Amino acid sequence: MKWRGRRKSTNIEDRRGQSAGGFGGGGRGISPMLLIPLFRLLFSKAGLVIVAILVVVMFLTGTNPLSLLQQFVGGEAQYAQTTDYQPSPEEQALADQTAIVLADTEDVWNKMIEGYREPTLVLYSGQVRSACGSASSASGPFYCPGDEKLYIDLSFFSEMEHKLGAEGDFAQAYVVGHEVGHHVQKLTGTMDQVNAMRGKLSEVEFNKLMVRVELQADFYAGVWAHHTQRTKGIMEPGDLEEALNAASAIGDDRLQKRSTGRVVPDSFTHGTSAQRVRWFKKGFETGDVSQGDTFNATQL
Repeated sequence: MKWRGRRKSTNIEDRRGQSAGGFGGGGRGISPMLLIPLFRLLFSKAGLVIVAILVVVMFLTGTNPLSLLQQFVGGEAQYAQTTDYQPSPEEQALADQTAIVLADTEDVWNKMIEGYREPTLVLYSGQVRSACGSASSASGPFYCPGDEKLYIDLSFFSEMEHKLGAEGDFAQAYVVGHEVGHHVQKLTGTMDQVNAMRGKLSEVEFNKLMVRVELQADFYAGVWAHHTQRTKGIMEPGDLEEALNAASAIGDDRLQKRSTGRVVPDSFTHGTSAQRVRWFKKGFETGDVSQGDTFNATQL
């Protein structure tokens, strides 16, 4: 894939080398560096007045005083730097490539969706906290509709290559395109409609619904690749095969067979290898979002 020297997205939040902390609530927290001046403030005369005001507000509104206090000292301080993080040249190249792929998705979806809100991509290492809760790198890349952010530990790409046999820069681009596909589902209302069915369907039936969600995200990744290739000509020989191989490598049937030696279709939540390949390929070949209605498709 031709990615070097092209525009990088500015919607990147780099949390590599950072650790979650604070009061919680969607990842917000107070840095330990603020605790000393905070305690000095609280035990001063002015601090006692502030505490009294917070207590009154708590009783009148039912608001958690800790959240108010957090806003007072700067609620945007979400994470504390624990190390002087220095990525390897290889990892930084992955970060740059990911930022460029994200920029490509912005160019495509801004043209295709009126009023498109660009998502933020969070790079993290080890563990991360999102509006959807905490996660570790073992969870793999994910999208959180609560904060409209994509979360990726770049070490996943190494796992994908060495453990799943899905190598190549366009395989990695497919992963980003898939997660952005979930953001498109959020903006179009699909994700909210699916979440409204949670608890109304049996586990097996809801799993089947989730398969259709994931396959549509694969389709949207294909749509992104179609339009980016058409307008920028970024693909090189073998790139399409890399994406298709990646889609196949993370099919439910293949992953279950690899980890447990058996396949349980009722537990599928992402689709089989063949289904994931089929829907990405359909999006890539057509570039037409209207052909990605996996929810009414008679054959997945």
